[in-house]
Order: sequence, then C-alpha cells, then structure tokens
Amino acid sequence: MIIVTGSAGFIGSCLVNKLNNKGYKDIVITDDFSNPQKNKNIEHKTFREKVHRDKFFDWLNKNHKNVEFIFHIGARTDTTEFDVEVFNKLNLNYTKSVWNSCVEYGLPLIYASSAATYGLGEQGYNDDHDLVEKLKPLNPYGESKNEFDKWALKQEDKPVFWAGMKFFNVYGPNEYHKTRMASVILHAFQQIKKTEKVKLFRSHRPDFEDGKQLRDFIYVKDVVDVLYFLMKRHKDSGIYNLGTGKARTFLDLANATFKSMNLEPNIEFIDTPEDIRNKYQYFTEAKMEKLRSIDYSEPFYELEEGIEEYVQGYLVRNGYY
Repeated sequence: MIIVTGSAGFIGSCLVNKLNNKGYKDIVITDDFSNPQKNKNIEHKTFREKVHRDKFFDWLNKNHKNVEFIFHIGARTDTTEFDVEVFNKLNLNYTKSVWNSCVEYGLPLIYASSAATYGLGEQGYNDDHDLVEKLKPLNPYGESKNEFDKWALKQEDKPVFWAGMKFFNVYGPNEYHKTRMASVILHAFQQIKKTEKVKLFRSHRPDFEDGKQLRDFIYVKDVVDVLYFLMKRHKDSGIYNLGTGKARTFLDLANATFKSMNLEPNIEFIDTPEDIRNKYQYFTEAKMEKLRSIDYSEPFYELEEGIEEYVQGYLVRNGYY
C-alpha cells in the first residue's frame, strides 16, 4: 500500500496517475477534499481509500503494517500568505509528525521541499546539505520548507529511506485550482485566450532585459517520473533539487505558448508590483548533479515540448492527467 498526501492537489494527483499507470492500485489518498475544483483531479483515479488529512495519523496508527511507502506532497503552498502559524501547522509540524511516524513504523518517505528555500539565490542553487542552514527564503512558505529541511538533517533517527525534493517551477495538467499560484503557462494561456495578449513583468534591473528574467521550469510529468524512480531505487537518502537544470526566459515561455495556440506573439510589459519587487527572483536554475549521480538518466522535457503537450493535450480541452 502506498500513501500519497496532497493527493487532490497538482503534483499529488499527477503522482497518483503515474502510480496507476505503473500498475499500482493499492493507494491511500489523503487531503482535505473540501475544494470541488481540486477534487476533479482525483476523478477517474484508482485508489483504495480516501482519508482526511486531520484523521491521517489515527488511520496510520491502525494501518501502518500494510503501508509500504509514503509520499508526503501535501502542503500549504501560497507564497502570498504571511500568517506564519498556518505554515507552522500545515507544513512544518505536520511534516515532522509524518517523519516521526515513518521512523516509528519503519516506513520510507519522500516529502516535498521547494526551491523557494533558496530565496534570492545568494548561496546559489546547489542541493548540498551544508548550505541548508545558510539559506534565506523570501516568505513564510519558503521558510517553513527550509525549517523542515534543517530539522530533518539534524535528526539522529531517520526513516529507512528518505528524500526531500526541492521542486522548482513546476507546470502542467491538474493545476486549474491553484488560481493565483498556478504556473505562468496557465496564466499565459488564459490571458491569450481572453485578450490574444500576454502581460509579462518588465525588468527593474539594468543587467536583465524585459522578459529575460530566468526560471527553471519543469513539466510535472518529469517530476512524477523522478518521484517514481526514487521510490523504486529506495536508497541514497537526502535532499535533492528537482528542476531541469536549464533556466529559460519568460519570453521563451510566452513565445512557446503563443506557438502552441497557433498565434503570433503579442507581449506587453508591465511594472512588477512594488510589494514584491525587492523579492522578485531574476534567476533560478537547479544544480542537478546529485540526482544524476545516483543514475537518474532520463531526459527532461524541453520547455517548448512541455508547453506544447500541456496546451494542446490538456488546456485547450480543459483536460486532466
């Protein structure tokens, strides 16, 4: 039996689909299941049981002998939320409880960390454990993820196998419910569909041209492929980056989205809002040597390939993965 927390969410629901496609049906999904839009992500998925996140630990105490693996993907991911207690409860303390349960019951664990832990990238984007204490996230969400990473590395008692995954800019199907927190690709598609135009933030730094800000965009199907690989490998515990290792510009993204919609680019640059301007990342790029060093050799989608599949295979028909 495999557990997937956050299973009605973006990455969690795609992971359930990946597991189903690999023949795994004995899955327990957990989330709060209160959002009808999110719940569309788990329609047509195969699983044994749904468990509300508030009842998860009671359930696990009774059923741990049947569990083989836990994917803890669930988290509060709103980077505009500044109530620290929300993140302490749902991200930091909840994940500590998952970790401690895995230690107690001898269960392997993969949990979701985030590239938000890197802040403005002052220390670079290397998933070296020695850098974790030095990182300076820009918001309570990133802080909650980094605080857990720091806590995990200090623990003497660890799960039999564990991996913390620093997701970079993930995009792809099943993110409709994320509204403001959805990927730039989804927002671009919706803008183009409505106005035949995309608005991008202009640069407020002399060393970057407008639209030339860079991010490491990774397609969600690549993400779940890596998660599946680590579950099967079951060794080499640690914190890992999960991006493509290749930063691309927002202009590249916008042009690829227009092309996938068979339209000529029409891009307008607008000022970055002042409330986020001093915390705006101009460059992120995952160092991927650690994952490659443990024999993950599959290629990642190029940005244009991922956007074309996402737009034509899902967005134009409001489809789900």
